[in-house]
This record gives sequence, C-alpha cells and structure tokens, in this order.
Amino acid sequence: MSGARNAGLTDQRKILANNKKIRHDYDVLGTYEAGIQLFGAEVKSLRDAKVQLKDSYCRVEKGEMLLMGMHISPYVYAIGFGSFMPERTRKLLMHRREIDLLDDRMAQEHLSLLPLSIYFRDGRVKIELALAKGRKRHDKRAAISDRDAKRDIAREMSARMKHH
Repeated sequence: MSGARNAGLTDQRKILANNKKIRHDYDVLGTYEAGIQLFGAEVKSLRDAKVQLKDSYCRVEKGEMLLMGMHISPYVYAIGFGSFMPERTRKLLMHRREIDLLDDRMAQEHLSLLPLSIYFRDGRVKIELALAKGRKRHDKRAAISDRDAKRDIAREMSARMKHH
C-alpha cells in the first residue's frame, strides 16, 4: 500500500484531477500508487490539468496493468507527430507482485480498481488507485447519514470547546 512505502517522506503533490464520486459510490478497501506511461504531448496537457478521470478504470491483460477511459485533452501545439488519441489505453507502471496480487483480489472478491487522483510528485506523473467494492443504493444512504452524523458531532464538539 502506498501509505507504508512513503512513511517519513515529505509528500510534494500537485494534484491534477480527482474522482470524488468513487468514495460516494464505492467502499475503498485500499489505495495504491502507480506510474503511468505517457507521450510527451500528454505530459504537457497534464501540466495544464487537461485531464478527466470520470468513467475510467483499470484491468490486467497479459500481466500488465492497463488504464482505460482516462481522457487527456490533446495538447494545442502538438500537430502531427506529437498528437495522440485522448482516450487511448495507457500502461500503468507497477511491480509484478502488486499487479498479480491486485489481479487475484479483483477476480476472487469481485472488486474494481479505479483511479482516485492523478498528480505530479517529484516531477513524475503518478496515479492513485483505489481497490473498491461497489455500494448498493441503501449502502449509499447509510454512508451519507453516517457522514452527516459525524459532521454534526464534530461541529457540536468544536462549539463546546469554544465556550469553555
């Protein structure tokens, strides 16, 4: 998991895009970080934050982790050789053990691997992936009511702290 690997390091992230809907529609069981294989013009578009994660997902094919459906808008100044297809399949860079572990868990437990965010860290493009289980409609309502209850409790506690 990404948290254990980065313990003690200063985390300088420049977030380019988030997929907030995932935490609403899914129960996130774990997060992982991966590099992503890109063309030069794609990196330039990412620097301008011209990226959408909505409807994107990951899958394993022939031992490689692939990211499907992520939209990177074409770079304005890239014509001909530098141009690319906005929603092409992109290879994610992960250790073989991690790929095999995720592939096994997704198959056995019927889980999805979805991108939570894409960001620059130390000059490299990284993507945060969530191993997630889909929620039913009633689960979503329960999660919303739990979140609202926690927010009300926190608000009440902070109000009491101010009065003392």
